[in-house]
Amino acid sequence: MSISPTILDGPLVVSSPTFGDGRGFFRQTYQATELGERLGRPPTFAQGNHSRSAPGVLRGFHAEPWDKLIYVASGTVFAAVADIREDSATFGQVETFLLGDPPGERHRLFLTAGLANSFCVVGDRAADYLYDVSAPWTPDADKKAVAWDDPDLSVNWPVAAPTLSDADRANPTLRERFPHHPRFR
Repeated sequence: MSISPTILDGPLVVSSPTFGDGRGFFRQTYQATELGERLGRPPTFAQGNHSRSAPGVLRGFHAEPWDKLIYVASGTVFAAVADIREDSATFGQVETFLLGDPPGERHRLFLTAGLANSFCVVGDRAADYLYDVSAPWTPDADKKAVAWDDPDLSVNWPVAAPTLSDADRANPTLRERFPHHPRFR
């Protein structure tokens, strides 16, 4: 198993080998001890979530006050992570990943609290997106969202006309959410 940092401050890519034969495959998707050593603290997961999205669906950018450990069990997603933490050295930067079935990678993606993530299902089949979070969802959680098509984030999405929720269509841009940030002065 390997755990690698990314260009942003906070995300980690968790990779492990796949052992396959004629029956299928086996893969260990993470080990709490190794993840904890890399984080410098034990990972805590309080709730597991599973979403299934049809081809062309785009969800996010959403940032919540909890860590996330993401895994795409089937299908393929183009995932984007934006740093929208005001005091972060990588504020406003984005990194993208192709996760899931080939041509994606069967990595797990660990995101620290406050990072915004989004994903779009690519290909012709639905994607099963599983994510464990470090705190349970509550209706008053301090959720922040930004527009999926924010020109300041300039993500090159692989789907020209994605299917979006009404809420995701209405998300503000990073500039609208943080108008006084030094980046926009």
